[in-house]
Amino acid sequence: MKNILYLLVVLMFSSQLKAQDLSAYQSKLFIRGNDTLRYRILYPEKYKKNRAYPLVMFLHGAGERGNDNAAQLTHGAALFLKPENRKYFKSIVIFPQCPTNKSWSKFKRVDGKFAGSDSESEPPIEQQLVKALMDSMLLNRHILERQVYLGGLSMGAFGSYDMLIRYPDYFAAAFPICGVADIPLLVQKAKEVPMWIFHGEKDPVVSPEPNRELYKALMTAGATDITYSEYPGVGHNSWTNAFAEPKLLPWVFSHKKKLKKNKE
Repeated sequence: MKNILYLLVVLMFSSQLKAQDLSAYQSKLFIRGNDTLRYRILYPEKYKKNRAYPLVMFLHGAGERGNDNAAQLTHGAALFLKPENRKYFKSIVIFPQCPTNKSWSKFKRVDGKFAGSDSESEPPIEQQLVKALMDSMLLNRHILERQVYLGGLSMGAFGSYDMLIRYPDYFAAAFPICGVADIPLLVQKAKEVPMWIFHGEKDPVVSPEPNRELYKALMTAGATDITYSEYPGVGHNSWTNAFAEPKLLPWVFSHKKKLKKNKE
């Protein structure tokens, strides 16, 4: 039933994709061995190949899986195309696509309820490819190490939390939307990462309760840059509210990670 509700939400908003010109997002493939990651990439206006830029990596939800290298742009892609955002937040934006019946992380359940992802076993190849793509961009100095940002919705928020646990020193800030984290592990590993967490009060697919508990746990543990926004009366599509937040991108890009000095 929950999957049906989610698909209905996706269908409601997929028509918006057709009305938007998202052709500025170039279609690319990242290949590692026998594995391929399809992704769409938006470069800044007047992009210079010899310059490094901030990176926003966004992981889509279950309804946008496939191999068309297009559906992942359904939610959120238009935000980065707004003229004011292209002007003030010059960055590289990537929307990778997860294949059908695959996931960005391995879901974990306790008593039949989502309990985040299994962050103590090897991550799915899809997540490994996302990480390898970012690593290659850092190695080739296309992106700024101090400004790598991570976002995701629903299945993508599960994946975002999982990646924050695995690589807490990698990201300058994160904005997970309607997902669930392994709360003890996230608090232990990633409480220093600035996060703006979003959820809908009436979400019938992924309950907001775990995110409420996560926020409390992070604050109790002494996290200093955590925001939780829960929208009254809103269901699973809380990403619509999140992307409409006028302070979202200013908040994201205000964060720059402190780099650790190499010991000689």
